[in-house]
Amino acid sequence: MTKLWGGRFTKSAEEWVDAFGASIPFDKELVEEDIEGSLAHVKMLAACDILTTDEASTIKTGLETLLEKAKKDELDYSVQNEDIHLNLEKFLTDEIGPIGGKLHTGRSRNDQIATDMHLYLKKHTEEIMDAVKQMQQALLHQAEQHIETIIPGYTHLQRAQPISFAHHLLAYFWMLERDYGRLQDSLKRMNVSPLGAGALAGTTFPIDRHYSAELLGFDSIYENSLDAVSDRDFILEFMSASSMIMMHLSRLSEEMILWSSQEFNFVELDDTFATGSSIMPQKKNPDMAELVRGKTGRVYGNFVSLLTLLKGLPLAYNKDMQEDKEGMFDTVTTVKGSIKIFTGMIETMTVNTDVMAKETHSDFSNATELADYLASKGLPFREAHEVVGKLVLTCIERGIYLLDLPMADYKQASSLFEEDIYDVLKPSTVVARRNSAGGTGFEQVRKAIESGKTALQQK
Repeated sequence: MTKLWGGRFTKSAEEWVDAFGASIPFDKELVEEDIEGSLAHVKMLAACDILTTDEASTIKTGLETLLEKAKKDELDYSVQNEDIHLNLEKFLTDEIGPIGGKLHTGRSRNDQIATDMHLYLKKHTEEIMDAVKQMQQALLHQAEQHIETIIPGYTHLQRAQPISFAHHLLAYFWMLERDYGRLQDSLKRMNVSPLGAGALAGTTFPIDRHYSAELLGFDSIYENSLDAVSDRDFILEFMSASSMIMMHLSRLSEEMILWSSQEFNFVELDDTFATGSSIMPQKKNPDMAELVRGKTGRVYGNFVSLLTLLKGLPLAYNKDMQEDKEGMFDTVTTVKGSIKIFTGMIETMTVNTDVMAKETHSDFSNATELADYLASKGLPFREAHEVVGKLVLTCIERGIYLLDLPMADYKQASSLFEEDIYDVLKPSTVVARRNSAGGTGFEQVRKAIESGKTALQQK
């Protein structure tokens, strides 16, 4: 088969060389974006009198036919035609004749592929933003049910202070809020049109790049043709934001895995998001959370791979940049799937409030309250810290907790202790009193939920 660009060549590559160089096995994912860009391009060519009205109409009809076939998966792509652009051009000329070759007037595959990726990533970024919003909604809903459910809070994975379970969930809500903001901001760099930049230097045809950009819904055009065809910053920015989303999901994965273990038993995951063992019939494994945790690495890898790919490339386009697509596609698929999985897990998980309550009464996470109590009565905090440390040691030696310690022991440790110390040490009191802005106090958590609702309503 003669290549569409084969006029310069006297030899054809062997099939295995063609297969190695072809991108159609993966860039066919861009078929709808490629046709969308071509429809805008041909309309612009007609408006600028570069094509006649009849020529443009014939090409438009042919492209619309191809679009319908693409949506029905009826196009038979060929490695011989290398990429999505040349495959579609061949399909178009087969459909409407040689006039199809006029579609490529005033553009290059270099600005064409850049346009396709801008369109693709803009669409999928908006879909991921919607998915983030749905996960935030699921977190808010669970938080509303568990404002006064108390869970041990941890630092260093050691019991630290009791907190509202809603407060813990809302930490992830606000992580996702930042993720949403990063994606939203990245749309500014995606929403720029490279179409009409040509191979690298623009074109001699009197095209109207602003018009084609407007037709495609772009806010502006690249001001430099070299930059237009060589820029992949917008993909890197998306991958960076995606890596942070996956990092946040991976942290939540780890907590879900711990919480659903027999040792913690704070939550039970719905059967939909767990699997069993082929040999141990009692097992219920948190496989979906583990998969999300594992898939984080591939998203990081895609990001680093593209950074590495671009770091040594001279301007403008280089064949290396063919490797920019598979990682982008994979990141989109992985992030979308991971967010959807987590939204379902959060919506359907069972929260074992009785276990959480029992655990917060069976630890020393209320010890800080003793130090604060003494400090509020005038004892320097460092001295109060030492007093409480000794009381905790006494409890450990006796196999009891601070609420079990007799008043005589408190008085022996410090005359500042009064009978009200037992109320102060109750987990519900401990949590409720932490009412500083952004704290775990119940009133603050209620305010945070309302702030979260407002944030979602404004999107």
